Amino acid sequence: MIRLAHSMPQTRLWRHLPILLLLLMGLTSFASAQERITLADGSVLAVYLVRPAETAESPSPLLILMGGGPGNASISRDTSMWLGSGFAERGWMVAVPVSPDNRAFRGDDNNHKVEQLIVELQKREHIAAGKVLLAGISNGGMSALEIARRQPDNYLGVAAVPALATSVVDNRPLAGFPVYLRIGGADQLGWADRFEETVAALTEAGVDLDAAILDSAPHMFRMNWESLEPWLERVKTN
Repeated sequence: MIRLAHSMPQTRLWRHLPILLLLLMGLTSFASAQERITLADGSVLAVYLVRPAETAESPSPLLILMGGGPGNASISRDTSMWLGSGFAERGWMVAVPVSPDNRAFRGDDNNHKVEQLIVELQKREHIAAGKVLLAGISNGGMSALEIARRQPDNYLGVAAVPALATSVVDNRPLAGFPVYLRIGGADQLGWADRFEETVAALTEAGVDLDAAILDSAPHMFRMNWESLEPWLERVKTN
């Protein structure tokens, strides 16, 4: 088990999110646009959308990407520009929803809003019907796992970069379900200390798990696309 000498409170870490993202983003040709989408329950959800750069002959597969911390507008916007653009570059239509209550998308009500958002987005001709990929950073990663546990047959998999899981939650609905999990070895919140617990909880439930600690990486880290791309190609065919 990895032990960390220092940790940073989560509120302080997310206060520095814009600076961290600017360091990670570099130059990108992808732009995100915010839309306000009316859901079946009558509520309106703000969403940042990132389209693939090249127009495909067929509709693009949909990825719901959830930012970390409270999942507010600034975090969701930055997440769409940083990580969302990486997925869009690889052919995904990316939607980054803004949490309506600053609680990420944790809990049944917010989980259900993501489900409704998918229904609305898949009415659009340029977005493919069928299974959707879920992804999330930190609280967003745990939101993605919560949503997948509700109806795993609706999803291709979860890319949690990072997330935590425990055996207290019933993970058995995710038996055979693909999960890509990465946690930074120098995570400021001490999440690396809980890597083994998380892996054990998911493995015991029968999850199809691809998990690793990224040596010396912080809580927010640059994606290792050489590792993630083969996983994405595999789950896309499910």
